Amino acid sequence: MDLFENAATDEHGIPSGAHGPLAVRMRPRTLDEVVGQDHLLETGSPLRRLLEPDSSSAPTSVFLWGPPGTGKTTLAYLIARAGERDFVEISAVSAGVKEVRGAIGAARRRLAATGQQTVLFIDEVHRFSKTQQDALLPAVENGWVILVAATTENPAFSVVAPLLSRSLVLTLNSLDDAAVGGLLDRAVTDERGLNGAVRLDAGAKDNIVRLAAGDARRSLTILEAAADGAQQRGAGVVEAEDVARAANSATVRYDRDGDQHYQVISAFIKSIRGSNVDAAMHYLARMLVAGEDPRFIARRLMILAAEDVGMADPSALQTATAAAQSVALVGMPEARIILAEAVVHLATAPKSNRAYLAINQAIADVKAGKTPPVPLPLRNDSFKGAKEMGYKQGYRYAHDYPEGVAPMEFMPEGLEDTRYYEPTQRGYEASVTKRLAHIRSILTRDN
Repeated sequence: MDLFENAATDEHGIPSGAHGPLAVRMRPRTLDEVVGQDHLLETGSPLRRLLEPDSSSAPTSVFLWGPPGTGKTTLAYLIARAGERDFVEISAVSAGVKEVRGAIGAARRRLAATGQQTVLFIDEVHRFSKTQQDALLPAVENGWVILVAATTENPAFSVVAPLLSRSLVLTLNSLDDAAVGGLLDRAVTDERGLNGAVRLDAGAKDNIVRLAAGDARRSLTILEAAADGAQQRGAGVVEAEDVARAANSATVRYDRDGDQHYQVISAFIKSIRGSNVDAAMHYLARMLVAGEDPRFIARRLMILAAEDVGMADPSALQTATAAAQSVALVGMPEARIILAEAVVHLATAPKSNRAYLAINQAIADVKAGKTPPVPLPLRNDSFKGAKEMGYKQGYRYAHDYPEGVAPMEFMPEGLEDTRYYEPTQRGYEASVTKRLAHIRSILTRDN
C-alpha cells in the first residue's frame, strides 16, 4: 500500500504537491484547473456529482479509463477532497489481496465509527488478478468504499464482469494541443511551477506539445528538464535546442499486452484492407518502435493476405508467407524491411474477401445441420461389398473429358444449386470469374 509516507500530504492523506517534480506541483487543485475532460464534467454528470460535496446522490464507484497523463489520478484526489473523504491509494503493481482487504477493513471501521467515507484509489487496476478484483466486490456493493480505479487498458478486457457491472466506466481523452499548450503556459508562470524563472520560446513550446502527444505529465516533465538545461547554460529562455536535449525521442504509447496493442494492430489491418499503404506503414512503424514481436505482425499479414486479398492476387499469400519465414530467420532490425515489402504488396494489391465469405457460409450451413449423405458416385469403394452397395457407381473421371471437367453432380441432395464462392471482377479473380462460369456450365450439363 502506498500512502505517500515520504511525500507532503494534506489532512486527507493526499499529496499536496508542495514539493517534487513539476508535474506533481502543477497537479490541479480545483475543477477549474482540470483541462481536456469537459465531456465528463458537465452539470449533472456522474463524475460531477462525485466531485460536488453537497450532492445528495449516493456515491458511485468508477473506473477511469484513458491514456497516461490525462488526469486519472488528479480526479481521484479531487473526489476525495470534495466530500471531506479519507483517501487511500493502492498500486496494483505491488499490492496483494492482503493489502486490499486491510484497506477495506480500515475503511469499513472508519465509516461505522465516524461516518466518514473513504476513497480507495487503485492505480493500474488492470494488473490486479481475478482474485484481487473479486476481493473488492463486497466493499463496492455495500458502499464501504468509493472505488476509483485507474487503467490505461479497456476495462471490458481487463476487469471482471461482476465488478464492472457495479461501477461506472468513464473514458478520459488525450489532451489536445491547445490544452497541453495552456498547461505549459501556466507552469511557466505559476508560483507552484517555474514562477517566471524562464520564458518558453514558441518553437520550444510547439516541440514539447508534439512530443507530449496529449500526455500532460510528459509535457511538464520535458518542460522541467528543458528549463533546467536552459538555466544551466545561463539562458532565461527555453529554446527548441533545450527541448531536443531534454527529450531525444518521443515515447511511443503502446502496451504490448494492453489496449494499445489491439488498437494499433486493428488500425494496421484496416489500413491495408483499405489500400492505404502510407497509413499501414505508419502503424507498422509504431508497432516496431514499441517492440512488438515482428513474428506476430507477420502472422497477421498471412491471415490478411488470405482473408482480404484472396484470389484477387493469390501471390499475396506467397509474399506474406515468405515474409513470415524470412522474419523468423533474420530477426530485427532487418526484419522491418521484409515486413515493409509485404505491407506494400498487400496494401496495393486488388482486394477480394469472397473465399473468406465462401468458407464462412459453408461452415454456417454445416452447423445448421445441412449435411445430407455423400452422393453414391463420390463414395470410397475400396472395401469389400462397396460395389454391391452402389458406391462409386456413376462416377465420371475428370481427366477423361476434353477440358478436365466431368459433367456430374458433386453436391449432396438438397444443396445442388448452392453457390458459396462468387468471385469478383478484381485483379486475377476477374479471370476466375470467367473460368468458373464456364466450369459450372459444364458441371450442370446432362444433369
